[in-house]
Amino acid sequence: MFFVILILFIVAYLLGSIPFGLILTKIFKGVDLRKIGSGNIGTTNVLRTGNKTLALVTLLCDMGKGGIPILVIFGGLPALQSNEYMGTEFNIFMALTFGFGAIIGHCFPVWLKFKGGKGVATTFGVLLAAVPYSGLIAIATWLMIAFTTRYSSLAALCAYAIAPVATFFIYGTLPAAICVIISVFVWIRHKDNIKHLLSGTESKIGQKENKKDHE
Repeated sequence: MFFVILILFIVAYLLGSIPFGLILTKIFKGVDLRKIGSGNIGTTNVLRTGNKTLALVTLLCDMGKGGIPILVIFGGLPALQSNEYMGTEFNIFMALTFGFGAIIGHCFPVWLKFKGGKGVATTFGVLLAAVPYSGLIAIATWLMIAFTTRYSSLAALCAYAIAPVATFFIYGTLPAAICVIISVFVWIRHKDNIKHLLSGTESKIGQKENKKDHE
């Protein structure tokens, strides 16, 4: 059983490490995403290329690599299944653990010398697949904060602060525990953004960026 879990985790990591933003901008814009804007490989930096469609495709791909493998391997939305199939706390916990592998892959992709993004979109995908109600709450929080402040990083921090709380009340202790670990991981990935937010130097959505930013 342990080896099965380990293999699945490695598979999730490898899928998560596919740098869609880098690949898409290289194909359609002819640029190296790591050499423009913040240098990150995620949606926000793709948006800085001026191609909103490409940014949207990157967002969906990064969410998909976190969520779709969970749906395929675990046979559907775990949190919405009956207890006879995938509805137990333990199985939801396992789905989130598997998804965590994809998040780590996005942030530390083996193909890019372990230099990746911040994991925001991939984490959204994992939450929507494993704990969909918590995922929807997290996305709603992101949209509300991003719309009112135009700080994508602040929106992500708020979204992933509330996700474990929602998971605890809706899905139970075990899923909430791994959700806490995921959220702390994403917060750590945003440590530079937190410093910029506190100093008032964080870039807003759509603003040109020369420093390391989020996702």
